[in-house]
Amino acid sequence: MKILHIDSSILGEGSASRALTREAVDGLRKTHPEAEVAYLDLAAAELPHLSPRSLARSDESEAARNAAALEQFLGADLLVIGAPIYNFSIPSQLKAWIDRISVAGKTFRYTESGPEGLAGGKQVLIAMTRGGIVGPDARGEFGESYLRFLFGFLGIRDVRVVRAEGLNISPQQRAASLAAARAAIAGPEALAA
Repeated sequence: MKILHIDSSILGEGSASRALTREAVDGLRKTHPEAEVAYLDLAAAELPHLSPRSLARSDESEAARNAAALEQFLGADLLVIGAPIYNFSIPSQLKAWIDRISVAGKTFRYTESGPEGLAGGKQVLIAMTRGGIVGPDARGEFGESYLRFLFGFLGIRDVRVVRAEGLNISPQQRAASLAAARAAIAGPEALAA
């Protein structure tokens, strides 16, 4: 099993999403000691945002990073992604990575009957954190719905989201929400068997 562990929080060691992804990967390592784990810290090693140079592949260094990100994604069986919500959406660093893995002809294609995902057979566990509380189907929820749509578009049907919400409401709310998220991560339905 190949695991791709991705963090995108800009908060470093104070990040709740980083703590949750670390716990998830630690749990996977215990149950799958043979697993290969690749780690990608999108805040520490940011991918540049898409630009005309990116699309034209005129910068060899950037083209190599783009190809590496795509190959790393394609080679993974399970993705564990830390996705904090900033201003109603995912961090721009995570979006820049998504732009590198959403490649026509590689991870999806257009057909006469509509788009078809080519990256199926993977599992995705998303540790989603936010300061407030917004239900998964609530007005103004753009993080989880976007990520579920995106991975579905790429052909990935097994997408699980563990939420830690209300982290900025009070210390008690933070502790309770993180405890619930940790319990969900440890549950048998959260991770690959």
